[in-house]
Amino acid sequence: MQILDSKKENAIWPLFRLGFRVFFLGGALVATLSMVLWLTFLAGHNLLPGIDNSIWWHAHEMLFGFTLAIIAGFVLTAMQNWTGIPGVRGWPLAIASTLWFLPRVLLPFLGEKNWLVIALDVSWLPLVAIFLALPVIQVKQWRNLFFVPLMLLFTILNALSYYAAYTDDWLSAERIFITAVLAITSLITVMGGRVIPFFTSRATNTDKPMPILALEWVCLGSIWLATFAWLLLPRGESMNMIVAALMILAAVANIVRILRWKTVPALKVPLLWILHLGYWFIPVGLLVFASALLEQTTTYSNASHFLTAGALGSVVLGMIARVSLGHSGRPLQPSKWMTVAFVMVLLAGVIRGFTALVAPAYLADSYQVSGVLWILAYGLFVIFYWPVLTKPRIDGRPG
Repeated sequence: MQILDSKKENAIWPLFRLGFRVFFLGGALVATLSMVLWLTFLAGHNLLPGIDNSIWWHAHEMLFGFTLAIIAGFVLTAMQNWTGIPGVRGWPLAIASTLWFLPRVLLPFLGEKNWLVIALDVSWLPLVAIFLALPVIQVKQWRNLFFVPLMLLFTILNALSYYAAYTDDWLSAERIFITAVLAITSLITVMGGRVIPFFTSRATNTDKPMPILALEWVCLGSIWLATFAWLLLPRGESMNMIVAALMILAAVANIVRILRWKTVPALKVPLLWILHLGYWFIPVGLLVFASALLEQTTTYSNASHFLTAGALGSVVLGMIARVSLGHSGRPLQPSKWMTVAFVMVLLAGVIRGFTALVAPAYLADSYQVSGVLWILAYGLFVIFYWPVLTKPRIDGRPG
Protein backbone atom coordinates (compact mmCIF):
# COMPACT_ATOMS: atom_id res chain seq x y z
CA MET A 1 0.00 0.00 0.00
CA GLN A 2 1.14 3.54 -0.73
CA ILE A 3 2.05 5.69 2.24
CA LEU A 4 -0.50 8.47 2.67
CA ASP A 5 -0.14 11.78 4.45
CA SER A 6 -1.23 10.94 8.01
CA LYS A 7 -2.56 14.46 8.65
CA LYS A 8 -4.82 14.27 5.59
CA GLU A 9 -5.93 10.76 6.53
CA ASN A 10 -6.77 11.72 10.11
CA ALA A 11 -8.83 14.67 8.85
CA ILE A 12 -11.18 12.26 7.07
CA TRP A 13 -14.09 10.83 9.05
CA PRO A 14 -13.24 7.09 9.35
CA LEU A 15 -16.51 6.11 7.61
CA PHE A 16 -15.20 7.70 4.38
CA ARG A 17 -11.59 6.48 4.46
CA LEU A 18 -12.25 3.55 2.09
CA GLY A 19 -15.23 2.32 0.13
CA PHE A 20 -15.88 -0.81 2.18
CA ARG A 21 -16.70 1.20 5.30
CA VAL A 22 -19.66 3.28 4.20
CA PHE A 23 -21.04 0.86 1.62
CA PHE A 24 -20.78 -2.28 3.77
CA LEU A 25 -22.41 -0.61 6.76
CA GLY A 26 -25.01 1.16 4.63
CA GLY A 27 -25.72 -1.95 2.57
CA ALA A 28 -26.19 -4.10 5.67
CA LEU A 29 -28.54 -1.49 7.14
CA VAL A 30 -30.61 -1.48 3.95
CA ALA A 31 -30.63 -5.31 3.93
CA THR A 32 -31.98 -5.31 7.48
CA LEU A 33 -34.47 -2.44 7.39
CA SER A 34 -35.81 -3.23 3.92
CA MET A 35 -36.60 -6.76 5.03
CA VAL A 36 -38.36 -5.42 8.13
CA LEU A 37 -40.53 -3.21 5.90
CA TRP A 38 -41.18 -6.12 3.52
CA LEU A 39 -42.30 -8.50 6.27
CA THR A 40 -44.46 -5.74 7.72
CA PHE A 41 -46.10 -5.30 4.33
CA LEU A 42 -46.67 -9.06 4.00
CA ALA A 43 -48.31 -8.98 7.43
CA GLY A 44 -50.83 -6.42 6.15
CA HIS A 45 -49.27 -3.15 7.34
CA ASN A 46 -48.10 -0.88 4.53
CA LEU A 47 -45.26 1.43 5.62
CA LEU A 48 -44.43 2.31 1.99
CA PRO A 49 -46.92 5.12 1.33
CA GLY A 50 -45.45 6.27 -1.97
CA ILE A 51 -44.90 2.88 -3.60
CA ASP A 52 -47.35 1.66 -6.26
CA ASN A 53 -45.96 -1.87 -6.52
CA SER A 54 -44.41 -3.23 -3.31
CA ILE A 55 -43.04 -6.35 -5.04
CA TRP A 56 -41.13 -4.06 -7.41
CA TRP A 57 -39.78 -2.11 -4.41
CA HIS A 58 -38.67 -5.27 -2.60
CA ALA A 59 -36.81 -6.65 -5.60
CA HIS A 60 -35.30 -3.28 -6.52
CA GLU A 61 -34.01 -2.43 -3.07
CA MET A 62 -32.52 -5.85 -2.38
CA LEU A 63 -30.68 -5.75 -5.71
CA PHE A 64 -29.89 -2.11 -6.48
CA GLY A 65 -30.04 -0.80 -2.93
CA PHE A 66 -28.37 -3.53 -0.88
CA THR A 67 -26.36 -5.72 -3.26
CA LEU A 68 -24.90 -3.03 -5.51
CA ALA A 69 -23.77 -1.08 -2.46
CA ILE A 70 -21.84 -4.12 -1.23
CA ILE A 71 -20.32 -4.71 -4.68
CA ALA A 72 -19.29 -1.05 -4.94
CA GLY A 73 -17.69 -1.12 -1.49
CA PHE A 74 -15.81 -4.33 -2.24
CA VAL A 75 -14.47 -3.30 -5.64
CA LEU A 76 -13.55 0.25 -4.59
CA THR A 77 -11.53 -1.25 -1.74
CA ALA A 78 -9.98 -4.09 -3.72
CA MET A 79 -8.92 -1.76 -6.54
CA GLN A 80 -6.41 -0.18 -4.15
CA ASN A 81 -4.74 -3.56 -3.63
CA TRP A 82 -4.90 -4.50 -7.31
CA THR A 83 -3.39 -1.27 -8.65
CA GLY A 84 -1.26 -0.01 -5.76
CA ILE A 85 -2.98 3.38 -6.00
CA PRO A 86 -4.83 4.69 -2.91
CA GLY A 87 -8.55 4.10 -3.14
CA VAL A 88 -11.17 6.83 -3.35
CA ARG A 89 -11.76 8.46 0.03
CA GLY A 90 -13.03 11.65 1.63
CA TRP A 91 -15.44 13.95 -0.21
CA PRO A 92 -15.60 11.99 -3.48
CA LEU A 93 -16.60 8.85 -1.57
CA ALA A 94 -19.05 10.83 0.59
CA ILE A 95 -20.74 12.24 -2.53
CA ALA A 96 -21.06 8.80 -4.18
CA SER A 97 -22.46 7.21 -1.03
CA THR A 98 -24.89 10.11 -0.50
CA LEU A 99 -26.19 9.69 -4.05
CA TRP A 100 -26.74 6.01 -3.19
CA PHE A 101 -28.29 6.70 0.22
CA LEU A 102 -30.82 9.40 -0.65
CA PRO A 103 -32.96 7.23 -2.97
CA ARG A 104 -33.15 4.55 -0.29
CA VAL A 105 -34.73 7.10 2.07
CA LEU A 106 -36.88 8.94 -0.48
CA LEU A 107 -38.20 6.00 -2.49
CA PRO A 108 -40.75 4.68 0.07
CA PHE A 109 -42.31 8.17 0.35
CA LEU A 110 -41.98 9.64 -3.15
CA GLY A 111 -42.46 6.41 -5.07
CA GLU A 112 -40.80 4.59 -7.96
CA LYS A 113 -42.11 7.11 -10.55
CA ASN A 114 -40.60 10.21 -8.96
CA TRP A 115 -38.00 11.86 -11.20
CA LEU A 116 -35.81 13.09 -8.33
CA VAL A 117 -35.53 9.55 -6.97
CA ILE A 118 -34.78 8.17 -10.43
CA ALA A 119 -32.15 10.81 -11.22
CA LEU A 120 -30.33 10.31 -7.93
CA ASP A 121 -30.42 6.52 -8.10
CA VAL A 122 -29.19 6.29 -11.68
CA SER A 123 -26.29 8.70 -11.05
CA TRP A 124 -24.24 7.00 -8.35
CA LEU A 125 -23.04 3.88 -10.18
CA PRO A 126 -21.51 5.83 -13.12
CA LEU A 127 -19.58 7.84 -10.52
CA VAL A 128 -18.31 4.58 -9.00
CA ALA A 129 -17.34 3.43 -12.51
CA ILE A 130 -15.21 6.58 -12.93
CA PHE A 131 -13.51 5.96 -9.59
CA LEU A 132 -12.70 2.42 -10.72
CA ALA A 133 -11.51 3.39 -14.20
CA LEU A 134 -9.00 6.08 -13.21
CA PRO A 135 -6.45 3.88 -11.33
CA VAL A 136 -6.81 1.05 -13.87
CA ILE A 137 -6.03 3.39 -16.74
CA GLN A 138 -3.18 5.00 -14.80
CA VAL A 139 -1.35 1.69 -14.29
CA LYS A 140 -2.69 0.09 -17.51
CA GLN A 141 -4.03 -2.91 -15.60
CA TRP A 142 -6.63 -3.70 -18.26
CA ARG A 143 -7.79 -6.95 -16.67
CA ASN A 144 -9.55 -5.05 -13.91
CA LEU A 145 -11.21 -2.64 -16.33
CA PHE A 146 -13.89 -5.37 -16.48
CA PHE A 147 -15.62 -3.77 -13.50
CA VAL A 148 -16.22 -0.46 -15.30
CA PRO A 149 -18.59 -1.80 -18.00
CA LEU A 150 -20.11 -4.02 -15.32
CA MET A 151 -21.09 -0.94 -13.28
CA LEU A 152 -22.50 0.63 -16.43
CA LEU A 153 -24.50 -2.55 -17.14
CA PHE A 154 -26.04 -2.35 -13.68
CA THR A 155 -26.77 1.34 -14.30
CA ILE A 156 -28.68 0.44 -17.46
CA LEU A 157 -30.60 -2.32 -15.68
CA ASN A 158 -31.45 0.06 -12.84
CA ALA A 159 -32.71 2.68 -15.28
CA LEU A 160 -34.73 0.04 -17.16
CA SER A 161 -36.30 -1.12 -13.89
CA TYR A 162 -37.51 2.43 -13.25
CA TYR A 163 -38.80 2.70 -16.83
CA ALA A 164 -40.74 -0.54 -16.39
CA ALA A 165 -42.28 0.83 -13.19
CA TYR A 166 -43.04 4.19 -14.82
CA THR A 167 -44.94 2.45 -17.64
CA ASP A 168 -46.54 -0.14 -15.34
CA ASP A 169 -44.82 -2.91 -17.32
CA TRP A 170 -44.38 -5.38 -14.49
CA LEU A 171 -43.50 -8.35 -16.75
CA SER A 172 -40.54 -6.37 -18.11
CA ALA A 173 -39.62 -5.43 -14.56
CA GLU A 174 -39.43 -9.12 -13.62
CA ARG A 175 -37.24 -9.81 -16.63
CA ILE A 176 -34.90 -6.95 -15.73
CA PHE A 177 -34.66 -7.97 -12.08
CA ILE A 178 -33.85 -11.59 -12.96
CA THR A 179 -31.23 -10.33 -15.41
CA ALA A 180 -29.69 -8.40 -12.51
CA VAL A 181 -29.83 -11.53 -10.34
CA LEU A 182 -28.05 -13.57 -13.01
CA ALA A 183 -25.44 -10.83 -13.58
CA ILE A 184 -24.75 -10.62 -9.84
CA THR A 185 -24.50 -14.42 -9.69
CA SER A 186 -22.05 -14.29 -12.59
CA LEU A 187 -19.98 -11.74 -10.68
CA ILE A 188 -19.98 -14.00 -7.60
CA THR A 189 -18.59 -16.83 -9.75
CA VAL A 190 -15.85 -14.51 -11.03
CA MET A 191 -14.86 -13.21 -7.58
CA GLY A 192 -15.46 -16.55 -5.86
CA GLY A 193 -12.97 -18.19 -8.20
CA ARG A 194 -10.43 -15.52 -7.34
CA VAL A 195 -10.74 -15.45 -3.55
CA ILE A 196 -12.33 -18.61 -2.12
CA PRO A 197 -9.51 -21.05 -3.10
CA PHE A 198 -6.94 -18.43 -2.05
CA PHE A 199 -8.53 -17.79 1.35
CA THR A 200 -8.91 -21.54 1.90
CA SER A 201 -5.30 -22.27 1.06
CA ARG A 202 -3.97 -19.61 3.44
CA ALA A 203 -6.27 -20.46 6.36
CA THR A 204 -5.93 -24.26 6.16
CA ASN A 205 -2.25 -24.49 5.08
CA THR A 206 -3.17 -26.51 2.01
CA ASP A 207 -2.07 -26.11 -1.58
CA LYS A 208 -4.18 -23.76 -3.66
CA PRO A 209 -5.71 -25.71 -6.57
CA MET A 210 -4.57 -24.34 -9.89
CA PRO A 211 -7.51 -23.25 -12.05
CA ILE A 212 -8.24 -25.36 -15.12
CA LEU A 213 -8.50 -22.87 -17.95
CA ALA A 214 -11.10 -24.80 -19.97
CA LEU A 215 -13.26 -25.31 -16.86
CA GLU A 216 -13.07 -21.61 -16.02
CA TRP A 217 -14.13 -20.64 -19.53
CA VAL A 218 -17.10 -23.02 -19.42
CA CYS A 219 -18.06 -22.04 -15.86
CA LEU A 220 -17.96 -18.29 -16.43
CA GLY A 221 -18.88 -18.16 -20.10
CA SER A 222 -22.04 -20.24 -19.77
CA ILE A 223 -23.52 -18.19 -16.95
CA TRP A 224 -22.73 -14.87 -18.63
CA LEU A 225 -24.28 -16.15 -21.86
CA ALA A 226 -27.36 -17.27 -19.91
CA THR A 227 -27.61 -13.78 -18.42
CA PHE A 228 -27.60 -11.97 -21.75
CA ALA A 229 -29.77 -14.62 -23.43
CA TRP A 230 -32.40 -14.13 -20.72
CA LEU A 231 -32.30 -10.36 -21.25
CA LEU A 232 -32.09 -10.15 -25.04
CA LEU A 233 -33.74 -13.19 -26.63
CA PRO A 234 -37.48 -13.01 -27.40
CA ARG A 235 -39.64 -14.93 -24.96
CA GLY A 236 -40.77 -18.37 -25.99
CA GLU A 237 -39.95 -22.06 -25.91
CA SER A 238 -36.72 -21.59 -27.86
CA MET A 239 -35.41 -19.01 -25.40
CA ASN A 240 -36.34 -21.24 -22.47
CA MET A 241 -34.43 -24.17 -23.94
CA ILE A 242 -31.32 -22.09 -24.71
CA VAL A 243 -31.20 -20.42 -21.31
CA ALA A 244 -31.94 -23.70 -19.49
CA ALA A 245 -29.17 -25.52 -21.38
CA LEU A 246 -26.68 -22.77 -20.50
CA MET A 247 -27.77 -22.86 -16.85
CA ILE A 248 -27.38 -26.64 -16.64
CA LEU A 249 -23.90 -26.36 -18.19
CA ALA A 250 -22.98 -23.59 -15.74
CA ALA A 251 -24.31 -25.62 -12.79
CA VAL A 252 -22.30 -28.72 -13.69
CA ALA A 253 -19.15 -26.67 -14.28
CA ASN A 254 -19.58 -24.90 -10.94
CA ILE A 255 -20.03 -28.20 -9.12
CA VAL A 256 -16.78 -29.51 -10.61
CA ARG A 257 -15.11 -26.22 -9.76
CA ILE A 258 -16.12 -26.07 -6.10
CA LEU A 259 -15.30 -29.74 -5.52
CA ARG A 260 -11.67 -28.77 -6.22
CA TRP A 261 -11.71 -26.01 -3.57
CA LYS A 262 -11.07 -28.28 -0.53
CA THR A 263 -14.30 -27.63 1.33
CA VAL A 264 -13.72 -30.30 4.03
CA PRO A 265 -10.75 -28.56 5.74
CA ALA A 266 -12.59 -25.24 5.31
CA LEU A 267 -15.45 -26.49 7.51
CA LYS A 268 -13.31 -25.79 10.58
CA VAL A 269 -13.13 -22.05 9.83
CA PRO A 270 -16.37 -19.97 9.97
CA LEU A 271 -15.06 -17.30 7.58
CA LEU A 272 -14.44 -20.10 5.06
CA TRP A 273 -17.41 -22.44 5.43
CA ILE A 274 -19.89 -19.59 4.99
CA LEU A 275 -18.32 -18.91 1.57
CA HIS A 276 -18.10 -22.58 0.55
CA LEU A 277 -21.62 -23.52 1.65
CA GLY A 278 -23.10 -20.29 0.33
CA TYR A 279 -21.50 -20.88 -3.07
CA TRP A 280 -23.30 -24.24 -3.36
CA PHE A 281 -26.57 -22.32 -3.75
CA ILE A 282 -25.35 -21.25 -7.20
CA PRO A 283 -25.36 -24.64 -8.96
CA VAL A 284 -28.49 -25.69 -7.07
CA GLY A 285 -30.25 -22.46 -8.00
CA LEU A 286 -29.24 -22.72 -11.65
CA LEU A 287 -30.60 -26.28 -11.85
CA VAL A 288 -33.88 -25.24 -10.21
CA PHE A 289 -34.14 -22.29 -12.58
CA ALA A 290 -33.52 -24.56 -15.59
CA SER A 291 -36.26 -26.86 -14.31
CA ALA A 292 -38.62 -23.89 -14.02
CA LEU A 293 -37.85 -22.94 -17.62
CA LEU A 294 -38.34 -26.44 -19.02
CA GLU A 295 -40.95 -28.05 -16.80
CA GLN A 296 -42.61 -25.12 -14.98
CA THR A 297 -41.87 -26.86 -11.68
CA THR A 298 -41.85 -23.52 -9.84
CA THR A 299 -41.98 -19.81 -10.59
CA TYR A 300 -38.98 -17.86 -11.80
CA SER A 301 -39.18 -15.78 -8.65
CA ASN A 302 -38.92 -18.82 -6.39
CA ALA A 303 -36.06 -20.23 -8.46
CA SER A 304 -34.18 -16.93 -8.36
CA HIS A 305 -34.34 -16.85 -4.55
CA PHE A 306 -31.83 -19.71 -4.42
CA LEU A 307 -29.42 -17.22 -5.98
CA THR A 308 -30.48 -14.22 -3.87
CA ALA A 309 -31.60 -15.34 -0.41
CA GLY A 310 -29.19 -18.29 -0.76
CA ALA A 311 -25.94 -17.58 -2.62
CA LEU A 312 -26.00 -13.80 -2.50
CA GLY A 313 -27.06 -13.50 1.14
CA SER A 314 -24.53 -16.04 2.41
CA VAL A 315 -21.50 -15.12 0.31
CA VAL A 316 -22.01 -11.40 0.85
CA LEU A 317 -22.28 -11.75 4.63
CA GLY A 318 -19.16 -13.90 4.74
CA MET A 319 -17.18 -11.53 2.53
CA ILE A 320 -18.12 -8.30 4.29
CA ALA A 321 -17.38 -9.89 7.68
CA ARG A 322 -13.92 -10.93 6.47
CA VAL A 323 -13.00 -7.81 4.50
CA SER A 324 -14.11 -5.52 7.33
CA LEU A 325 -11.84 -7.30 9.80
CA GLY A 326 -8.84 -7.46 7.48
CA HIS A 327 -9.03 -3.85 6.30
CA SER A 328 -9.50 -2.49 9.81
CA GLY A 329 -6.30 -4.16 11.04
CA ARG A 330 -8.09 -6.83 13.09
CA PRO A 331 -7.43 -10.59 13.24
CA LEU A 332 -9.59 -12.69 10.94
CA GLN A 333 -11.57 -14.12 13.84
CA PRO A 334 -15.27 -13.24 13.85
CA SER A 335 -17.18 -13.26 17.11
CA LYS A 336 -19.34 -16.22 18.07
CA TRP A 337 -22.39 -14.11 17.34
CA MET A 338 -21.23 -13.64 13.75
CA THR A 339 -20.86 -17.41 13.44
CA VAL A 340 -24.49 -17.62 14.59
CA ALA A 341 -25.35 -15.03 11.94
CA PHE A 342 -23.69 -17.22 9.28
CA VAL A 343 -25.88 -20.17 10.33
CA MET A 344 -28.97 -17.96 10.25
CA VAL A 345 -28.36 -16.61 6.76
CA LEU A 346 -27.74 -20.13 5.42
CA LEU A 347 -30.98 -21.32 6.99
CA ALA A 348 -32.80 -18.32 5.52
CA GLY A 349 -31.64 -19.35 2.05
CA VAL A 350 -32.55 -23.01 2.54
CA ILE A 351 -36.03 -22.24 3.91
CA ARG A 352 -36.84 -19.61 1.29
CA GLY A 353 -35.60 -21.75 -1.58
CA PHE A 354 -36.70 -25.29 -0.77
CA THR A 355 -40.10 -24.60 0.78
CA ALA A 356 -41.49 -23.65 -2.63
CA LEU A 357 -40.34 -27.05 -3.96
CA VAL A 358 -41.12 -29.49 -1.15
CA ALA A 359 -43.89 -27.79 0.87
CA PRO A 360 -45.56 -25.09 -1.25
CA ALA A 361 -48.54 -24.95 1.12
CA TYR A 362 -46.19 -23.34 3.66
CA LEU A 363 -44.66 -20.85 1.23
CA ALA A 364 -46.20 -17.81 2.92
CA ASP A 365 -44.86 -19.01 6.29
CA SER A 366 -41.43 -19.49 4.74
CA TYR A 367 -41.39 -15.80 3.75
CA GLN A 368 -41.77 -14.81 7.38
CA VAL A 369 -39.33 -17.36 8.86
CA SER A 370 -36.58 -16.80 6.30
CA GLY A 371 -37.12 -13.04 6.48
CA VAL A 372 -36.73 -12.99 10.27
CA LEU A 373 -33.55 -15.08 10.02
CA TRP A 374 -32.21 -12.68 7.38
CA ILE A 375 -32.98 -9.67 9.61
CA LEU A 376 -31.23 -11.27 12.57
CA ALA A 377 -28.17 -12.23 10.51
CA TYR A 378 -27.60 -8.82 8.94
CA GLY A 379 -28.73 -7.05 12.09
CA LEU A 380 -25.97 -8.82 14.01
CA PHE A 381 -23.47 -7.62 11.40
CA VAL A 382 -24.64 -4.03 11.86
CA ILE A 383 -24.40 -4.28 15.65
CA PHE A 384 -20.97 -5.91 15.85
CA TYR A 385 -19.33 -4.16 12.90
CA TRP A 386 -20.61 -0.64 13.52
CA PRO A 387 -17.54 0.24 15.66
CA VAL A 388 -15.25 -1.61 13.24
CA LEU A 389 -16.44 0.43 10.26
CA THR A 390 -16.87 3.83 11.94
CA LYS A 391 -13.54 3.98 13.83
CA PRO A 392 -9.96 4.18 12.53
CA ARG A 393 -7.90 1.04 11.96
CA ILE A 394 -6.58 -0.34 15.23
CA ASP A 395 -3.02 -0.52 13.84
CA GLY A 396 -2.95 3.19 12.95
CA ARG A 397 -2.52 2.58 9.22
CA PRO A 398 -4.56 4.47 6.62
CA GLY A 399 -7.75 2.97 5.30
